[in-house]
Amino acid sequence: MSRLLAKTLKDAVREKRVTIGTRQVLKSMPDSNLVVFSSSNDPLVVKEAAEKAGVAAIGFDGTSVALGKLCGMQFRVSALSLRDVDTSVVQSVLKENE
Repeated sequence: MSRLLAKTLKDAVREKRVTIGTRQVLKSMPDSNLVVFSSSNDPLVVKEAAEKAGVAAIGFDGTSVALGKLCGMQFRVSALSLRDVDTSVVQSVLKENE
């Protein structure tokens, strides 16, 4: 897992620029800049919705428990979306996770 993604996720959670949960992420897709989903989630649903909305999506290789810990949460996070994130940060995170 990239350090930039971890830092970006923690900053977004701290600044309350994140939507957590698969259903909430799907609803907030038009306002999102980046979507991250865990391997324990059905990746096709979130990934296809992100592609339709033109939002960048990253598949997290770990479980939803690991994604929650990465974000500093005490619960599982199957998917999350970030809003109001600088496009250069999104491009850097995508490039680092290739």
